[in-house]
Amino acid sequence: MLTLRNVDIHYGRVHAVRRVSLHVAPGEIVALIGANGAGKTTLLSAISGVQRVSGGEVVFDGRAIAGEKPEKIVRLGLSQVPERRLVFGPLSVEDNLLLGAYTRFRRRQVAADMEEVYAMFPVLFDRRQQQAAALSGGEQQMLAIGRALMARPRCLLLDEPGMGLAPQVCKEIFRHVVALRREKGLTVLLVEQNAKSALAVADRGYVLETGRVLLSGTAEELLANRDVRRAYLGREKDV
Repeated sequence: MLTLRNVDIHYGRVHAVRRVSLHVAPGEIVALIGANGAGKTTLLSAISGVQRVSGGEVVFDGRAIAGEKPEKIVRLGLSQVPERRLVFGPLSVEDNLLLGAYTRFRRRQVAADMEEVYAMFPVLFDRRQQQAAALSGGEQQMLAIGRALMARPRCLLLDEPGMGLAPQVCKEIFRHVVALRREKGLTVLLVEQNAKSALAVADRGYVLETGRVLLSGTAEELLANRDVRRAYLGREKDV
């Protein structure tokens, strides 16, 4: 469903991403792990059209999308949940969700999808008229995911969904990610600094280091890899 071929991204003279190639098959959860500054968020921003690609190809469902406007990419079926959630704090929870459906025009379908989001995250229904800024970090993450789902994506880009959240809340968020794949067939590209949490729910993964793909493999292979354990799982010795 999503393929990157030799993608390069520059910030001025800084070569932030270097000839990255990866793919995500329909219905897969693929994790992209790496340290801060590895280029993970930059790569997601390039896929969603927010960041310009300076070389290579980005192909979504057989269509080249590098250079397309973000709103067009959303209409094609690809939505991003940004790092640090970026909800619209002064607006209500309900208005945040409605903004996620801004490319859609069938009000009945939008209303039905909002009900599905509320069923998935009941706390959002309870607080639907509250300002988003008043929500806890975990609730804001639920809102950010719900807002992305309102665009009816076929592929979801999740950027650090566990950032700043308590471990139990983080586990709940990842349970919902797995349920979305199981129940809706959603394809997910997941960026997460917590490699253990990401690989626990992913089918496959890529390790990004200083803008390059260093390793790739199944989640089990990466979890068993000695270098990955030392660098990202906090294990100095084999267990």
